[in-house]
Amino acid sequence: MRPHWPQRLSGQVLMVQLAITTGVVVLAISLFTAPLARELDEEAMHRALAIAQTTAADPSIAQGLLTTRPTPDGPVQRETERIRRATGALYVVTMDMRGVRWSHTTTAEIGRHVSTDPSDPLAGREIKQIDSGTLGRSARAKVPLYDGSGDVVGAVSVGIAYDSVRHRLIGAFPALLLCAAAALAVGAGVAVAVSRRLRRRTHGIAFSDISALLDEREAMLHGIREGVIAFDPRGRIRLVNDEAARLLGLDIDMTDYGLDAVMPAGRTADVLAGRVEGADLLTVSGGRVLVVNRMPTADGGAVVTLRDRTELELLGRELDSTQGLLEALRAQGHEHANRMHTVLGLLELRRYQQAADYVTHAVGDHRSSAEEIAERVHDPLVSALLVGKAVVAAERAVELRVRARTRLPDRLVAPRDLVTVLGNLIDNALDAAAEKHSTDSFVEVELWAEDTTVLLQVCDTGPGVPPEAREAVFTEGYSTKPPARTGVRPQPVRTRGPLPHGRGIGLSLVRRLAERYGGSARVTARPGGGAVFTVILPEMIIPGPVPGAGTAEPSGTGLTMVGGAR
Repeated sequence: MRPHWPQRLSGQVLMVQLAITTGVVVLAISLFTAPLARELDEEAMHRALAIAQTTAADPSIAQGLLTTRPTPDGPVQRETERIRRATGALYVVTMDMRGVRWSHTTTAEIGRHVSTDPSDPLAGREIKQIDSGTLGRSARAKVPLYDGSGDVVGAVSVGIAYDSVRHRLIGAFPALLLCAAAALAVGAGVAVAVSRRLRRRTHGIAFSDISALLDEREAMLHGIREGVIAFDPRGRIRLVNDEAARLLGLDIDMTDYGLDAVMPAGRTADVLAGRVEGADLLTVSGGRVLVVNRMPTADGGAVVTLRDRTELELLGRELDSTQGLLEALRAQGHEHANRMHTVLGLLELRRYQQAADYVTHAVGDHRSSAEEIAERVHDPLVSALLVGKAVVAAERAVELRVRARTRLPDRLVAPRDLVTVLGNLIDNALDAAAEKHSTDSFVEVELWAEDTTVLLQVCDTGPGVPPEAREAVFTEGYSTKPPARTGVRPQPVRTRGPLPHGRGIGLSLVRRLAERYGGSARVTARPGGGAVFTVILPEMIIPGPVPGAGTAEPSGTGLTMVGGAR
């Protein structure tokens, strides 16, 4: 039966670590014992050689070899046996030049030829080796035996029992095994600790799940319609999904880069880097309104999510415009009813001529104002915007004035962008002018064309913009309006500062659109109080003659009233 292999990543890592630890311990013991065995063999051979050299240096042995016969009770046998017992050698054998033994541990071997080749020591060479003989395997050494004149007269062979060497090696094994067991226990403990930590960090997933999780993660991150950017603890980009790359204009391969290296300085970079705190922060990038949330991670990094609110913002503005038009129609209906009642009263009083004059005057004023706007502003979207905003201004007790210099042809490159810019400026101006609750509150609009450039000014009689806030009003998230509450009509209180809940986007879009066309947007103070917003939009008009350009009145002269307080 095949052994059960754990499915969890932590269990597999534990088994691998235990196997590696065991293998390392076994390898370490093997690498330790092999040199130890060689060292013990070498030590035994050196000892045998030393005993042989000491025996050969005894002059009585060489003398006895020359003057006596090989007998068990001869002087050579007695001296060599004394040396053997004193040194603990296995044997000490003395031989003559013919290889005949003169001494041996077993006396019956005396007078017989040696069992191994004696040619090397008899030729004057010393040898040491591990070999087998009549007394078994031993560590042995052979040296030549010299007489008093220095001639070789024989040889001495000494053997050390190999069993004693093996016993020494075996005797060292318990200590080795104890050290190995301690190392194995420490390694197993570390492996268990690492396995437990890994199990906590991986939530007990299996190896087979990792690939599937990575595939699912990639599919999810690059398939959702919400931008995701992950940062490491050093603030470097770790991950960018397709939607985030599209919304921010980044390259999806811009990982391991710092945010400042791939994005220009500004509010968007500050929000992404966490230098601006808060939830659902609004920012504008490339003309898109984005909602940004930043969530720190446990390792010190962060994950930033981006939601595109451009379409929702545009729909909200269209809804606001529709709401304003509905209120304007309701006001017009109410005013129309009042006029009809007035006409009915005049008819009841039989003042027919006065009734006719009243109707002619009322219809003529409204028609002449709309016709005059249409004559000066030839683009239907822009002229309709002005007429509609005039009705809204009248409902809010603010007079909307179009200056006489206003001239705009119908050859606009992007009339919707101009409507967005002009609509935002008029809305802000109406809010500012309505705050004073004065009978002479008004908003002035001026539009004119110079070659292919459109210039527009919107001024109001509101509280104005302080010099220190004239740049801040064009940044994302900065608003002079209080946050709207559901079901509660905003009170006419003008506050300044960064506010949440989707405020502070209009003027930012105005500047972004102006800069997109290579123009600019700025705000200055109006003489007598209020603010003047000036926007320049180059390349907004298709080249051609400007209608009525030769009859344009000088700047600052003449006003066309298209809406007033009622």
